[in-house]
Amino acid sequence: MADKFARSLYSAPRGALRLALLETLMPEMLPLDGQPALDVGGGLGQQAAWLARRGHAVTLAEPSADMLAYARRAFADAPFAERIDYLQAPLQALEARAPGPWPLMVCHAVLEWLGNPGAALAVLGRLLAPGGRLSLMVFNRDALRFANVIKGNRQKALDDRLEGWGRGKRLTPVSPLTHADVERFAAAAGLEIEATAGIRIFQDYLRDPVADDADRATLWALERAYCRVEPHWRLGRYLLYTLRKP
Repeated sequence: MADKFARSLYSAPRGALRLALLETLMPEMLPLDGQPALDVGGGLGQQAAWLARRGHAVTLAEPSADMLAYARRAFADAPFAERIDYLQAPLQALEARAPGPWPLMVCHAVLEWLGNPGAALAVLGRLLAPGGRLSLMVFNRDALRFANVIKGNRQKALDDRLEGWGRGKRLTPVSPLTHADVERFAAAAGLEIEATAGIRIFQDYLRDPVADDADRATLWALERAYCRVEPHWRLGRYLLYTLRKP
């Protein structure tokens, strides 16, 4: 599904906004000092490339051979290419394949695709070095409910039938998470929540598409202004966290 991810998630306006917000928020929410980084489930490599461009040596761990091949092709001629190592491995194998401990880890839009996200976060906690940070982004269950109500799927929202089935070609995650889930899983993994933000807190609820460049600029200003403000950040399509290991 590498081509579908590239087309549906990154070439579309929602994907561009997601990446732009991440590139703005991560330097605010994380100490980025060129430390080695592990990008868990790094997919097509956008986040790994962004870190490598900033001087980090990055290990891009991804279970899909197609995704890794896409990333290799995309960044083969980049000036930072030598700073990215590619590792075909699932999250569950990383304690053996990339044990670290890592001072910086990124795990964006991964846990919601796993049957046991709490156990997965525990693995990430064991990989993290003491004092290290994990940038975690998860698909927000509460935002998914809100979107279903807006779209008219009201009984589905009332019955809390929000998960995808993991079949076919749909991109609805099988384990969307609430903020309370993340709080509980982080505590169990021995991690502290240092910072929070919402990614796409307005864009996914628009009744009409963005009209023009001026409208797009206004939407960006709104997203930027309220992405870390209560209560708006809690309705982001994705929830972004900085987790610290004491």
